Amino acid sequence: MSSKKLFILLPDGVGLRNFAFTSFVETGVKAGWETVFWNKTPFSLKELGYREISLEGKPRAFTDLLKRAKIISELNFFQKKFNDPVYGDYKFPAASKGLKNKLKNLVVDFLVLSHSGKKGLQRLRKRLINSERKSNYYKACKAVLEKEKPDFIFCTNQRAGHAIAPLTAAADLNIPTATFIFSWDNLPKATMVVETDYYFAWSDYMKKELLKFYPYIKPEQIKITGTPQFEPHFDPLLRKTQETFFQENNLDPDKEYICFSGDDVTTSPNDPQYLKDIAEAVQNLNRSGRKLGIIFRRCPVDFSGRYEEVLHEYHDIITPVAPKWKKLGERWNEILPTKEDLQLQMNTILHTEAVVNVGSSMVFDYAVFDKPCLFLNYQAENSQDKTWSTDKIYNFVHFRSMPDKDAVFWLNTREEIEAKLVMALNENSHIISKAKKWFEIINYHPPQKASERIWGEIETVI
Repeated sequence: MSSKKLFILLPDGVGLRNFAFTSFVETGVKAGWETVFWNKTPFSLKELGYREISLEGKPRAFTDLLKRAKIISELNFFQKKFNDPVYGDYKFPAASKGLKNKLKNLVVDFLVLSHSGKKGLQRLRKRLINSERKSNYYKACKAVLEKEKPDFIFCTNQRAGHAIAPLTAAADLNIPTATFIFSWDNLPKATMVVETDYYFAWSDYMKKELLKFYPYIKPEQIKITGTPQFEPHFDPLLRKTQETFFQENNLDPDKEYICFSGDDVTTSPNDPQYLKDIAEAVQNLNRSGRKLGIIFRRCPVDFSGRYEEVLHEYHDIITPVAPKWKKLGERWNEILPTKEDLQLQMNTILHTEAVVNVGSSMVFDYAVFDKPCLFLNYQAENSQDKTWSTDKIYNFVHFRSMPDKDAVFWLNTREEIEAKLVMALNENSHIISKAKKWFEIINYHPPQKASERIWGEIETVI
């Protein structure tokens, strides 16, 4: 057996896509590592042939309140420090129904008031860790580590409360730890819940964000590796022919398809109206001689019926191709990705000509395939949420990484959709070129080598 053992900490399902469904484990095995998933998800990794140990237990109830308080206090601190109101827009209202939720909210409000500013945040960070040290969950995690003796703990995201106890136990046993920053938009949202010895970032841009938002992290603790999430796009074994893909998904071989990529109801409550607007534009273009269709890929955690009316009305234009995620519970974090969906998503990109959405990172997936993205950027008629606007969305900090505003086609009004769709299909090279430059800022290149770079950095640390 290898003398090097890596524990891949899966505190929730968001790490499955990057580290269980890609070639990440196989890359480590080739380098002489034994890998063990420390798995909190209901997804069985034994089906993939991986060794796993169940992560038993849960954080203390007070830890969750401290976590909520830290996020709010941190956003307040960012807003004041950087003199930027955008950080207030990252706050979401907490559940307030029932006496129990009201009491929790009062405790969180008190913690925020009593832990403001830099020193208050320092105290909250310490209290989070100390709270978990008192838990049976921490004791169980420590027992597992004492038995297994891993050489390194790699946490698949930085935002899960379930990760605090196992990482604290590892630190107390002098086992080196790292966390991966899960998404390109996470850091401005104050989602840094865990503390580790090392932080694995997508890019130099993300490294600068880490140092900006969390100055207690030293530059040498940050490893720039890219993210494995784009690696499947470069795997020829996952690619299907257009004929096969069209047959499997009841698509018309005589049509060119555009993908409408849906968001969750919070991010884009007006998506059904946007989908209808795109369908009407496609309908008009087809009347003038084009042969276009729309593939509708809904947000994987959106099981609502909000699109049904539009899908029925435009059934001759829109073909739903549902993500292959598994619903293992009612909460959003119990709806998990599958390996099959990686292939489905990649082939959807491969066999469509462009993607339309509200500010999705799908712009980078399409850039890999030299295809353009169109961002919806107007207030829909009959808006379902009068407080929501695309201005608010595109003001979020992660969009400030865009080096050129022409990295996408902007759909600024309903009336210009037809003309912009024609441009996206026919005159897109300048837009794609700028999207690729944006992608190089966001993610270290070449993107298909991220797993190799992560393992290389782990080797260097050890």
